[in-house]
Amino acid sequence: MRREEKKTMKTVHLKIKRQDSPETKPYWEEFKVPQSSNMNVISCLMAIQKNPVNLKGEKTTPVVWESNCLEEVCGACSMIVNGKARQSCTALVEQLTQPITLEPLNKFKIIRDLYVDRAPIFDALKRVRAWISIDGTYDLGPGPKQNSKQQEVTYNLSRCMSCGVCAQSCPNYSEKTDFIGPAAVAQAHLASLHPTGHIEKEERIAALIQPGGIQECGNSQNCVRECPKQIPLTASLAELKKEVTKHAIKSIFRSN
Repeated sequence: MRREEKKTMKTVHLKIKRQDSPETKPYWEEFKVPQSSNMNVISCLMAIQKNPVNLKGEKTTPVVWESNCLEEVCGACSMIVNGKARQSCTALVEQLTQPITLEPLNKFKIIRDLYVDRAPIFDALKRVRAWISIDGTYDLGPGPKQNSKQQEVTYNLSRCMSCGVCAQSCPNYSEKTDFIGPAAVAQAHLASLHPTGHIEKEERIAALIQPGGIQECGNSQNCVRECPKQIPLTASLAELKKEVTKHAIKSIFRSN
């Protein structure tokens, strides 16, 4: 009789930086989970959630993280994977070196484990009025047309998913600074390029001059290199820096 060889099940080795609460100290915990084809980091975390036993064989608490669409659209599952800030839903295990290290974004307040408070991203969008104002009381119709060249610019900017990767990579952005970050600047630019949103362009420019505004950008260009959607963030920063300068000059003459 032929002796059948016993197949060894492949596993994924993960090293996760954990923190039980905002006040407690972080610690590392390692896990191994069964590997399957086309597995991503989120699949690994789900496997740990199903069976929260660490590499030492100890029963532990499930790892906490944030995710939603799992299609690199919502931006919720941002974390640092093997030292690089990215979306964990598109981080495929077969393309990663093991042990796979997972850490939370460190430019935001920690809530627990890999889950951080991304509220500053959305607060920044409010500060620069990154939306198109309509009162909703009447039919706006199809809206003004844009030429194809402008549509190409606005489409690229509209792909932003507020994931926080650009902020994580920016040396001028942290909990200790007021800088609104590159994403908010780009979204202010997007809103002002819209034929209706253009009406409030001056208000957005005024907001960008305030403390923590566009002047805090050091032009490191890390944001455009790390953006998962390849959004031309530095182009928006450069364009709005020109607009801010023109606005400042106009303000001098108005005051006189």
